[in-house]
Amino acid sequence: MENKVPRRPRTLLPNVPVHIVQRGASREAVFFEDEDYKAYASWMKEAAQAYDIAVHAFVLMTNHIHILLTAQNTENVSKFMQHIGRRYVPFINHKYGRSGSLWESRYKSNLVQSERYFLAVMRYIELNPVRANMVEQAAQYRWSSFRHNSGLKPLSFITPHPIFNMLGSDTATRSGNYLSMFEQQQNSQEINAIRNAWQTGRSLV
Repeated sequence: MENKVPRRPRTLLPNVPVHIVQRGASREAVFFEDEDYKAYASWMKEAAQAYDIAVHAFVLMTNHIHILLTAQNTENVSKFMQHIGRRYVPFINHKYGRSGSLWESRYKSNLVQSERYFLAVMRYIELNPVRANMVEQAAQYRWSSFRHNSGLKPLSFITPHPIFNMLGSDTATRSGNYLSMFEQQQNSQEINAIRNAWQTGRSLV
């Protein structure tokens, strides 16, 4: 029998980055074809604009999503997720003739309070498709922020965090330095710390 990780009360602070993870119900797929990924991304952009959310990194996997974001008003984080869910779930149910829940009942989240961990969480998110053996390199996966953050393809709804901006004095330098961080695999200790944080709701400090 699988041991359940204890769930902590959700803690949010103004202007402190939050790592959000949401899985499909029973770990079932939530994206089925390109149109689905595009629809989710469009509503993520819409929600970010509506609730003044700065999205720094994301990945849309077959049965779950990761988003790294910052909000000035902490109440807007849940509104951001609700905005997407109230559009995406009916869209999928109608399109595929299904009904009921699409996501787990509650998304997981944790604060990223450490400057050291901020870029590590970005890498963790954008390397998900590589760890899942879906692609060999992060740049080969379309449904993440990697192409934007590495300077390959801009996305209008990605906002660089001040920690990311510290990578260089101009966009090209920042993107190049960020890209160089992907030349080596992320170490297992870092991965385990990040994974444990979002699973339990503990802050990365």
